[in-house]
Amino acid sequence: MSDTTETPETDIDLSVEGIDPITFQIIKHRLEQVTDEAVEALKRVSGAPNTNEGHDLMVALYTRDGALLTGGVGFLHHYLGASEATKKIIDRFEGDIQEGDVFILNDPYTAALHPPDVYIISPIFFDGELQAFSASFVHVADIGAIDPGGFSPNSTSVYHEGFQTPGMKLIEGGEMRQDVLDTILNMSRDPGMVELDLRSEIAANNVAKDRLTELMEEYSADTVERVGRELIDQSEKKFRKRLLELPDGRWEERQYLDSQAEDEMYTVQLALEKEGDSLTFDFEGTSGESKYGMNCTYIATVGGVMAPLFPLMCHDMTWNDGIIKVVDVDAPSGTIVNAERPAPISIATVGTLQMCNSLSTLAVSKLLGSHDSYADRATGVWHGAHAHVSIEIGREEGTHVEALTDTFAGSGGARAFDDGVDLGGEVVNIVARWGNVERHEAVLPLCYLNRQYVSDSGGPGEYRGGVGHEYAVTPVPSADFEHIDVVTMGRGVDLPHSTGVFGGYPGSNIEYALHEDAELWGRDSDESFPPERDEMPESRGMQWGVTPLEEDDVFYLRFAGSGGYGDPLKRDPDDVGSDVADGVIDQETASTVYGLDVDVDSGEIVEDNRNSSREERLEKADSPSETIEDVETTPTDNYLSADLRVVTGDDGTPYASCGDCGTLLARADEDWKEGAAVLESPVARTGVHTEGPEDYCLREFLCPDCGTLHDTEVSERDDHHLISRLSP
Repeated sequence: MSDTTETPETDIDLSVEGIDPITFQIIKHRLEQVTDEAVEALKRVSGAPNTNEGHDLMVALYTRDGALLTGGVGFLHHYLGASEATKKIIDRFEGDIQEGDVFILNDPYTAALHPPDVYIISPIFFDGELQAFSASFVHVADIGAIDPGGFSPNSTSVYHEGFQTPGMKLIEGGEMRQDVLDTILNMSRDPGMVELDLRSEIAANNVAKDRLTELMEEYSADTVERVGRELIDQSEKKFRKRLLELPDGRWEERQYLDSQAEDEMYTVQLALEKEGDSLTFDFEGTSGESKYGMNCTYIATVGGVMAPLFPLMCHDMTWNDGIIKVVDVDAPSGTIVNAERPAPISIATVGTLQMCNSLSTLAVSKLLGSHDSYADRATGVWHGAHAHVSIEIGREEGTHVEALTDTFAGSGGARAFDDGVDLGGEVVNIVARWGNVERHEAVLPLCYLNRQYVSDSGGPGEYRGGVGHEYAVTPVPSADFEHIDVVTMGRGVDLPHSTGVFGGYPGSNIEYALHEDAELWGRDSDESFPPERDEMPESRGMQWGVTPLEEDDVFYLRFAGSGGYGDPLKRDPDDVGSDVADGVIDQETASTVYGLDVDVDSGEIVEDNRNSSREERLEKADSPSETIEDVETTPTDNYLSADLRVVTGDDGTPYASCGDCGTLLARADEDWKEGAAVLESPVARTGVHTEGPEDYCLREFLCPDCGTLHDTEVSERDDHHLISRLSP
């Protein structure tokens, strides 16, 4: 939850005039319990696996002005979308918000993150006065877009993306507006499931309303409101205090979005600037809009960069508007991170928005890693690319649309103190999970042929990124269906998106494949079942579009592992050995990346080549032409990487100093990478499932004397390197 490990802040006044501290804490935790209970109600009513299994949901309380009061678990970027939606409802229906009303909004150019994410917003009254709002969202089964399931790879305009409303009343005075509901359901391929989705949100809001009303009856509406506003004030004070404990600086990050439909690579560039007690995320340098639905609106981008902040920097605070108001986001209009209507939006949440999650995670991790006190919060990217799959089942009696929940498994990024968690989820949804194979097979005419870990998928590093998984499905022979269509909208296929931090390498690429006419069911008794992939017909890519799945076809999907942390040559040899023996790291990767020859059966180290690997790095790298002469320095508590310490000269000049050999690379308040040795090599050298086009590279920044790796980039060769520096 958002406040389970609260740290005392002795220099922040936590008292509230007229409310004793015990009552304050009771109300505070009761407010959190309101959203927890509402989330449980939503999951129990919903029949959608992406909701009750994947936790693709959110319920939060908002003030009467639409400010986030306290949020429940689920996808955290929706805190911002639901807040904006609530404010739009307040403006649109000024003077006409009555007790018992419930509103619906899903227009992305008003507030929603993409059309299938439907916000249900309920005003909460007490003694006839508007006191607060409850807002919830789920990704509904289908809203009538050009493709089933809401993610529309064939959409080239927002007008192709189904039913959208900038806000209207769904329930008026406690009575369902059946005409409105019928209009929405009339647009859907699967109206029964959509109605259940909407009613699950209404149920969640009703629980939130009942519990908050009970709290007001017990302590008075005025007292609850005062506690809520004080919690917002406290979170702002705590967050600003934390920022003041960290050094000022600028940290740049970049990823590339591979759009197969356009045969184009888009650049998403982010700079995080921290000055005093405020943060600014700046997307200057990002590519223009996509022709297809990868685009984000501005509010989606803000939600995308804010979401990782809550668990990474604000884990011991109440997640509310006090945190949000400290952050500014600059996203140039007309770009893929701030599209203009009618640019298509439907794939945003698994496209550019999730890239914003990842870039924010990296930049915030480098900020946290810049000071001793918070360095253990830094992490590589978790679950860098959703591989969402929608399934449309056509039957004589109607259409069923459902999502496979495998994408919610994710994998955890390596951290400053340990390996990433295999299939550990993602930072921006701390309770995400996947459904059992049996759950999917019970309602879909599909058979899982396998579901297993992928060896060598986690990003190498001193701490290894969590590994991902793969699965293969095929239609059940003679099952009751007329057709099965698979909807995919993949990225991270051409380049890896689970980037590492502080020298950690990226996790693997994603692969989508279709093996046609695999002749699964007529195999001889002495042949293995299911067959290995190399026994099936040659596959074709299935990254983008709507593809019919015929009997004996096999749809295969391999997920990415997550990003590593730190120099791989610093990994404990025993850990490398056990990973090889367990099949987590490939024997070849152990040799070429970790510098260790390992016996694959026992895991014993046959030969340690790490010193020669460092020498080989420097032989191949371009070294700086100038070096800093010997300077008497004093260490500080600040860092530019895990092994790159900031020291100061006698005149106060800050330098970036290699933690292994003490070499001064450059001034810390300038571009320290100008003083590094730079090695460019194919992206494929980082693992057996990792690759990239020839004009992209793995760029490594090394100490020019000892060869310690301080930072990595997956970069187009012609792009300038990213800059990290502290402010003068």
